[in-house]
Amino acid sequence: MPRFRLYSDDSHDSDSPVGSASSSYDDAEFDDQLESAQHIPRRRSKDGRPSGPTLVSEGKSGRVVPDRDLGEHAPDQTESAPYSSYDVAGHGPSPAPDWLITSLSARDTPLGSLKSGKEADVSVLDRSIPGGPGCLLAVKTYRDSRHRMFHRDSGYQEGRRVRRSREGRAMAARTTFGRDLLSAKWASAEFAVLSKLWTAGAMVPYPVQILGSELMMEFVGEADGVAAPRLSAHNGDTDEFTALWHDLVASLEVLAHEGLTHGDLSPYNVLVQDGRCVVIDLPQAVDVIANPQGDSFLTRDCQVIATFFARRGVLAADGELLALHLGGIARG
Repeated sequence: MPRFRLYSDDSHDSDSPVGSASSSYDDAEFDDQLESAQHIPRRRSKDGRPSGPTLVSEGKSGRVVPDRDLGEHAPDQTESAPYSSYDVAGHGPSPAPDWLITSLSARDTPLGSLKSGKEADVSVLDRSIPGGPGCLLAVKTYRDSRHRMFHRDSGYQEGRRVRRSREGRAMAARTTFGRDLLSAKWASAEFAVLSKLWTAGAMVPYPVQILGSELMMEFVGEADGVAAPRLSAHNGDTDEFTALWHDLVASLEVLAHEGLTHGDLSPYNVLVQDGRCVVIDLPQAVDVIANPQGDSFLTRDCQVIATFFARRGVLAADGELLALHLGGIARG
């Protein structure tokens, strides 16, 4: 199984969901998603008694980083790693892709941190069957109430409805309980949006599973484990950027058909993989119609990304025309 090699671009961390909140979907959808992830049947031991899952607390995997200093004398880390948490988590759209390892005999081995943001940390995980096939997953863990910043989320949440009044008041007042709810809801929001967009055909990572405030998704990178670069770091000529522009617009059209805009679109939260644009970091996706500021978010997304492409010679990159086009799609 190829090992992951870190790709570093620390000049900007806006591809992390900084200072924004969950999408503008009806909050009932998030509640249902969250409840389904938190009420998964527990594993049963051989004697029939239920046993606890590997992930014992929200947002904490309980996995141990393997010792890499023992060289050829090191024990088989796959054999000693905890079992896959797939059976105790909420799952992504069915059918699962062929590359995904769903066997309960698989082991989860962390390979290191990919990036750290103000709202969540992203790491890489090797999920492999001992002596058999495996796959790389990106693990996004939203931080708890003591380590998070919610200073810009009110605009993203406009147009949303909270089903339980107590939870709504707690989140609005930013109590410890409310901030913890927001942490789980951000993960649930991104999982729901990714599931919807992946099913609709947008170029987004496949959402593998959700467990509390921890979201696992498809690792976007090369077969040898090198992470795909951000669009902001991609080098290419005008023809290549023109092709990437049209590819990205196709995904933005899928979002618009679902009534959504990214909400924080920039070249820092688009990855380039095999000549395609993969859109990432979607917990703050905005409902263009339900959110009173939906048009503003849509216009901003289009202007930011069009400006990037226009500076690289893409003649078709016009933010104003793109906003009109996507807004028309969103309104049917």
